[in-house]
Amino acid sequence: MTIQRKLAAEFVGTLWLVLGGCGSAVLAAAYPDLGIGFGGVALAFGLSVLTMAYAVGRISGGHFNPAVTVGLTLGGSFEPRLILPYIGAQVAGGVAGAGLLYLIASGKPGFELGNFAANGYGSHSPGGYSLTAALVSEFILTFIFLLVILGSTHKKAPRELAGLAIGLCLTLIHLVSIPVTNTSVNPARSTSQALFVGGWALEQLWLFWLAPLAGAALAGVFYKLVLDNSARDPD
Repeated sequence: MTIQRKLAAEFVGTLWLVLGGCGSAVLAAAYPDLGIGFGGVALAFGLSVLTMAYAVGRISGGHFNPAVTVGLTLGGSFEPRLILPYIGAQVAGGVAGAGLLYLIASGKPGFELGNFAANGYGSHSPGGYSLTAALVSEFILTFIFLLVILGSTHKKAPRELAGLAIGLCLTLIHLVSIPVTNTSVNPARSTSQALFVGGWALEQLWLFWLAPLAGAALAGVFYKLVLDNSARDPD
């Protein structure tokens, strides 16, 4: 598989995650009489990853998230030389998805950008949660997310069901943490929305890189050394 095809798959997959997940929050969460609410948004994020995992996962591994790329690398199942190209493709795909979402959302009369599903803490948290709460939430939920990914994609696991396990895990993560931070666990997703919102969203973006990357890194090392010290085949 060529690197170009892998990067194209990561670009498209992350684009769909942002358009599907953030799009549900911006366009449908509070739609008059038919709003899907937090539960619907959580399901949309899970479905976006689930569908793309089966659509292009065979090409790139279906990361769609810089934290996943880092965690899989430290867990021994991804090549370190591809970390930066993958992250670049994921961020670019996320920004493209946010751009498409903006074009759609701004087509409604009286459109206001609002928070555009950006991630935040303090006064920009949906539930008013503190920086510390946001940091702990993003760290531990990304840690668990990576453990699910590493375990469900292991060569001894029923790998054909991995996409389902990962998609459901991401849904659960959103059900828990949308009130806390609008749920990131994905720096590419956070960056895409922050670039459009600017201001406070860019100022708080550091947390949504630091916490997911740290949680993913710890999960990769923990899984490799504690849960499974057997050899894994790199992608």
